[in-house]
Amino acid sequence: MPNSHVQEESLAVSFDVQFWGVRNQIATPGKDTVRYGGNTSCVEMRIGEARLIFDGGTGLRALGNSLLSQMPVEAHMFFTHCHWDRIQGFPFFVPAFIPINHFHIYGAEASNGSTFKQRLSGQMLGPNFPVPIQVMQSKLEFHDIHWQDKCVVGEGIVIETYILNREHRSIGYRVISQGKCVVYAMTPDYFTEEHHSNWLDLIRQADLLLLAAPENIPQFHSPPKPEDMNNPVEGFWEKGIKVAQELGVKQVIMSLHHPEHNDDYLDLMESKMQQSFPNATFAKEGMIIAL
Repeated sequence: MPNSHVQEESLAVSFDVQFWGVRNQIATPGKDTVRYGGNTSCVEMRIGEARLIFDGGTGLRALGNSLLSQMPVEAHMFFTHCHWDRIQGFPFFVPAFIPINHFHIYGAEASNGSTFKQRLSGQMLGPNFPVPIQVMQSKLEFHDIHWQDKCVVGEGIVIETYILNREHRSIGYRVISQGKCVVYAMTPDYFTEEHHSNWLDLIRQADLLLLAAPENIPQFHSPPKPEDMNNPVEGFWEKGIKVAQELGVKQVIMSLHHPEHNDDYLDLMESKMQQSFPNATFAKEGMIIAL
C-alpha cells in the first residue's frame, strides 16, 4: 500500500494560480501600493505543463519578462473584455515578438461588433503606438468565443464561459481540471438581475473564486483621509461573499483594487471581510495559490 500511495503522488498534476496584476482602471505604482501592487489585471494559471493567462493589463508585461527564461512558450490567453485596463499590457508582452513562441488568444466580440483580434490590433496602430501587431513574430491564433461556450485545452482542461455584462460583453471563466474548479469573475457589476443566474452557475462549488470588488466603493483621494481609515466602508464585499458561501465556494480572493485605495486601507478592509468569511483574502501581486 505505501508504494501505491507514492505512485498516486507521482501522478498528481500541479495546479497553481499566480497574480501578476491586481488593479482596476489604471496602473498605480508608488509608495502607497508597494504591498498589494499597482499593475492592472493579469492572472496566470499553471496546470501541469499547460499555461493559461487571464487578461492582459500591465501585469502581463511582468509575466512576459518572467517567461523569457522558459522559452519556447505556448500559452492560452483568455480576455474578459476589451476595456483598456484588460488589454494595455499586450503591446509590451515581449514573448509575443519572438518566433519560437505560440499563443492561443480567446475573446468575445466587442459591443461595436469588432473581433478581439481587431481590438488588440487597434490599440497598436499609429499614432497611438509605434509598433503594429504584425511585428509580433510568435504564432498568434485568435479564437472568437461566445457566452456558454466550452473549450478543452491541454490535457483535459475544460474552460466554460458565462456572460456577466452584456453591455460591454464581459465574460467570466470557469476552469475545471484535476477535479478542481477555479472561477475567474473579474467583472465588478456581476449582480445584475439580467445575468444573476449566469453568475450563480459560474461560481457554484468552486474551489477558488477570483472575484472583482464591486465598483460602488467610495471615491477617495489617495491616500484615504484619516476618517476614512477609521471608518472603512462595510458591505462592498458582503453580497458576493454571502452568495459564494451559499453555493459552496471554498476560497475567495478579491482583486481589481480601486486605484485610490492604498495598502493600509486594503489591510483594514481585508480584516473586516475575514470576520465574515475567514477563507477570503485580497490579491497581491506575486501571490501564488496552489490547489
